[in-house]
Amino acid sequence: MNTKVVVKRSVCVVNFLINLCVLIAIILLIAFGSYSIWDSGQVFSAASSANYATYRPTAEGEADSFADLQLINSDVFGWLTIFGTNIDYPVVQGQDNIRYVNTDAKGGHALSGAIFLDARSSPNFTDFSSIVYGHHMENNVMFGEIGLFSDRDYFDAHEHGMLYFEGKEHGLDFFAFVNADAYDTDIFRARITEQEEQQAYLEMLLDMAVHVRSDVSVTTNDRIVLFATCTSNATNGRDILIGKITDDIQNDPFWTETSNFIVEIPGIDGLSGQWVRISVGIIVFILIVLAIILICIKRKKG
Repeated sequence: MNTKVVVKRSVCVVNFLINLCVLIAIILLIAFGSYSIWDSGQVFSAASSANYATYRPTAEGEADSFADLQLINSDVFGWLTIFGTNIDYPVVQGQDNIRYVNTDAKGGHALSGAIFLDARSSPNFTDFSSIVYGHHMENNVMFGEIGLFSDRDYFDAHEHGMLYFEGKEHGLDFFAFVNADAYDTDIFRARITEQEEQQAYLEMLLDMAVHVRSDVSVTTNDRIVLFATCTSNATNGRDILIGKITDDIQNDPFWTETSNFIVEIPGIDGLSGQWVRISVGIIVFILIVLAIILICIKRKKG
């Protein structure tokens, strides 16, 4: 066989193998990207408040479904709703602050975790100040909307919420928004019992606040709750929305007959599903092109 022919065929084979490797790499990247998009969609879908809607206590004496959730997980003791947002979740309290970082309110493993009361806090918000944590997540799930309160207009428009505990609904009047460091032990304190310390703590929060609602009166005779989550602006930053528990429940100005502010998170049949289908189509197209190239090379050799 002519040496030139052998060299030419060898070069063709090498080029084909290189092209094949490149195509395989592209296919693998598309497949991995598709899986990542699909997996993210599932995480957001699992974290949606819509998954807990059937357990929501609606009024006094109408909490049978909430009791069903407590049978599933005895750590569930309350419910939090922030009017005009998708924050509408059961509240749990574990024996430590690690338990519900990657465990949902039903007790199952979930990267989105649960909305949980600090393990150091007294149950049922009996302390002067209590701390409730939740993950900061995109797509308006979990505490993903807490950071929106950094905008003054948003803060002013979302004044109230509801806390359900001890078989009764309680009002929430939000009066401050604070940016803090995760390791600031002065803020993340629990069970402040002395009145002088309570007053100093309250004044510190108000001094640190980005926004304060001056028409909400707060004293050491009240019970306040800090709703804390990570911020996207700093590695150790925390966004904290602070509210006062009241006996008066305000009407939800955002509620309508056709809208309950539960966002449908795109899952396999939504946005991520569309990307998966598009990616599969691209992979199939590449495979067809590859098959055509192989056929052409084979015919050329023949």
